[in-house]
Amino acid sequence: MKAEVINPFLESARLVIEQVIQVSPSTGTLGVKTVELIQDHIWIHIEMSGQLNGNIMFSLHEHVALRMVSIMMGGHVLTEMNEMGQSAISELGNMISGRASAILSNQGVNVDITPPKVVRSEQVAIFNQQKAISIPLLMDGIGELDIQVMVS
Repeated sequence: MKAEVINPFLESARLVIEQVIQVSPSTGTLGVKTVELIQDHIWIHIEMSGQLNGNIMFSLHEHVALRMVSIMMGGHVLTEMNEMGQSAISELGNMISGRASAILSNQGVNVDITPPKVVRSEQVAIFNQQKAISIPLLMDGIGELDIQVMVS
């Protein structure tokens, strides 16, 4: 795995969250972790192919996703992750990954990305036990979004 692959996603996530959620996230500690099933979590999954191949996952607790979606929807408070909420959190993943792929392209790395898929904790078993380069983004008053990169 190439640790530098996480940087475009980190940069992109910080910019998108600042613009859309109106919070300046701080960066936690970079590390390698095993992707594992965590109850009440949501993952935004993006596949990448081209000069880099693999998976990008944005992991967040469901209550954090609900807070972010509520802000994205102009303060309309969601109490459950319904279809509208999943669509909004998926769009956040789309914005982050689209910007990250543009950053990679500007660095001379050509990749294609899939549209994001929202994966609930009961569906994440397919990624269980894979190693990922991981870095958390900490958002005051909202919670944490973990960027997990499994790319070769």
